[in-house]
Parts: sequence; C-alpha cells; structure tokens
Amino acid sequence: MKKLLLNIATVACLFTLTYCGGKEGNTDNNTDTTTAKDSVPKTLDDPVTVSAKRYKLVPVSSPAFADASLTLKDVADDAKLKEGENVFNFEVQNYKLGEQTPDAEGKSLANSGKGQHIHWILNNDPYSAHYEPTVKKDLEKGGYVALAFLSRSYHESVKNKKSYVVKKFTVGDAEPHSIDLTKPQLFYSRPKGTYKWAKGDKLLLDFFLLNTELSPDGNKVRATINGGEYLIDKWQPYAIEGLEIGTVTIKLELIDKAGNVIEGPFNTVERVVTLETPKPTL
Repeated sequence: MKKLLLNIATVACLFTLTYCGGKEGNTDNNTDTTTAKDSVPKTLDDPVTVSAKRYKLVPVSSPAFADASLTLKDVADDAKLKEGENVFNFEVQNYKLGEQTPDAEGKSLANSGKGQHIHWILNNDPYSAHYEPTVKKDLEKGGYVALAFLSRSYHESVKNKKSYVVKKFTVGDAEPHSIDLTKPQLFYSRPKGTYKWAKGDKLLLDFFLLNTELSPDGNKVRATINGGEYLIDKWQPYAIEGLEIGTVTIKLELIDKAGNVIEGPFNTVERVVTLETPKPTL
C-alpha cells in the first residue's frame, strides 16, 4: 500500500510541474510571445515592462538621396554673431526643397504638404522646418550649436556625410557652447508636437548622430516609449506602431556597449508629443 501511495504522489507531482508551475506549461494567452528575432529593435533586459509590448518599432525604408548635399555659405566655425536677426544662407545640391518625396503617399506618416525641407536644430531644441535655402533667426545672447540637415517631406532626415551642417557660434558677448563636436553626439528630431491621429497611423522616430556608429556589440540608442525600453543598434528611422490617442513620452539616450550614457550635452533627451482625434468633417 505504501508503494502504491508513493507512485500516486509521484504522478501528481509531475502533473503539477507540467500544467501549473512549469514554464513549458504556461498557456496564458496574454503572455507576449515575441522573440528577439521578431522584435526590431531588440528590447533591453528581457523581460521588459508590459507597456513596451504594446508598441512595435519597424524600420522605415526610404529613397536614399546618397548624393544630396547641404552647405552653409556664410558662417565660419566659432563665428561671433550679433544679437537679433541673423541670416543663414544654405546651398542645396542634388535635392529639391519644396518637392514631395516620391514615396510619401501610403507611408501612414505625417507629411508636409510643402514638401522637402531643411530641419534646423538649435541647442537640441525642437527643430524648425525651412522650405527655402535662406533661414532667418532672431537670436539672443549666448553660446549655440546649430545642426541643419536635409529632410524628406515626411520629416525623415537624409543621412549621408554631406547632407548636414553643424556649427558652433556665439551671439553677443557670450561664452562658447560646451559641446565637443569631435565626440559622439545625439540630436533629437522626430516625433514633435501634436498629431491628428487615426487608427493605423504611425509615428516617425528619427534622430541624427555625429561621430559614432551603432552596432549590436558597440554603441546604441536606448529609446524609452511610455516607459518601455528598446535598444536600437542601427542608425535608421523607425515607425512606432500601436499607439493610441493621448500623450506619448519618448526618451532617447546614446549609450556605450555597457549601457552607460555617453557624455555629451544632448545625449539624453526627452520629449512629449500628443495624439488627438481629428475634428469630424461636417
């Protein structure tokens, strides 16, 4: 009898491990089954927070414009400019400002009806868009770093060695900006502001890098979207899918292979954007 009871207990124990407590017996339909292969980019330190699993980051493919170039004609490095209005004259080659990017339609991304343009970023503040090669800016006294790059009509940056200009300058009697433009730097571009949102829309995540490359075994960008973390190991734009009406908090950090933020004034940046329902057509 003791032997029979022992065998019954053994079977019951095996049943419990298989269907109640063992990992292989987990049949919860709410459990995320996304694998590293399916997740782009890979999440940081699996398992991640539940909020991260609500969204997907999907690489965006776009015309390369590999020969496009942007130059600033009249501002030298470390220039001293006057307070008030300053004029910045750019020269654009192999790229047409004001023209729609050929694949804009059907991308489900916010698109400018005014066409391709220049993104102007001053001290990593939100950019301004310029559809002509002349940019006028009213500047207060201070030290500045300006990044300008060519943008597709749907606000995605053109990423090549000639598609951007970066300059340090001072306005009035001021100390230069502390940034070291020979070291790795991260600049935030998109998303920005308020979006009229409909089901199926996608939000463009885009940034600009200087003096660094991203790789699985090297530097990366850590993107935190409403509390969920993603690691980006390839410099390219991404579409955030699965967002709903409300606010979206996005934090970008340029990190080394150990996960430490690389020193730099802009290498950690956080922005909040708003997704709102479009007004109904009457």
